Amino acid sequence: MHKVAVVVQDGAEPFGLGSLVEVWGEPYHPEDDNPVFDFRVCTPRPGRVRGRSDYDLVVERGLEATEDADLVCLSPKYEFLRHDPVVLDAVRAAYDRGAIIYAHCSGVFELGAAGLLDGRECTTHWRYTDKLAALYPAADVRPDVLYCHDGNVLTGAGAAAGIDASLHLVREQFGARTAAATARRIVVPPHRDGGQAQFIARAVPDCEAETLGPLLEWIVDNLGEDLGVEALARRNHMSPRTFARRFRAETGTTPHSWVTRQRVQAAEELLERTDHSIDWIADEVGFGNAATLRHHFGRVRGLSPQQYRRRFAG
Repeated sequence: MHKVAVVVQDGAEPFGLGSLVEVWGEPYHPEDDNPVFDFRVCTPRPGRVRGRSDYDLVVERGLEATEDADLVCLSPKYEFLRHDPVVLDAVRAAYDRGAIIYAHCSGVFELGAAGLLDGRECTTHWRYTDKLAALYPAADVRPDVLYCHDGNVLTGAGAAAGIDASLHLVREQFGARTAAATARRIVVPPHRDGGQAQFIARAVPDCEAETLGPLLEWIVDNLGEDLGVEALARRNHMSPRTFARRFRAETGTTPHSWVTRQRVQAAEELLERTDHSIDWIADEVGFGNAATLRHHFGRVRGLSPQQYRRRFAG
């Protein structure tokens, strides 16, 4: 994947565009050897693109920039139920020739209008998931996740989830080390577990709640320890039931799922950076044996540890 085209339209939402630029559009980063992409911003009618945050954009490229792009991104816009037929045609053409299509936030509605969401898992900003499901009943709308990747279509939830989805795609295409370096450059975590539910349900945080942040940091540094619910609850001086409830409230997922994800991520980095055996890596990250590592790695990444190593080991 080398060429990236981002489609912007009138009513362009600046943060959504900015999140795409941060990951795909940085032309120079001497602190790492990550790929630099042929990044283009384009629009149906080149020239002034109306914004809605007290400034407009001047975009010189037309939609021909999408014709040979490996990744075509649809940046969100405020008037997201109004669709330009030439944009829909460009998206369909890119999809038909095998490009990856990524629609962020309200840009997902463009994919629905183009007929690309039927039978496909997808998401959008939590404000709009009910509307998306009503307009496109053949789509499998997931309201509680940060992004969905189904085939060669990637959809992201609102605002900062655009970075999560882009980092996911970087990780899939180039490996965990490249994704981690990208995240470090833009000063965000390389992977954020949980979904939109954690943000919706806790819109007004419980200020008396005890944060699990220090415990999560300890877990990442001690993946080989006993990290079952009972052991973690004891460490945090809670009953297992209270701990499990608090953990889901603060992270949006279960302790088991969160720990498994951290162990898989640690295994990814060891597979990339070392030539240690699968058994050694499984023990190092807390899975205990190669069979358990293969099981969880396959569920999370969709390929075996050996396949991952052949693809990404540097």
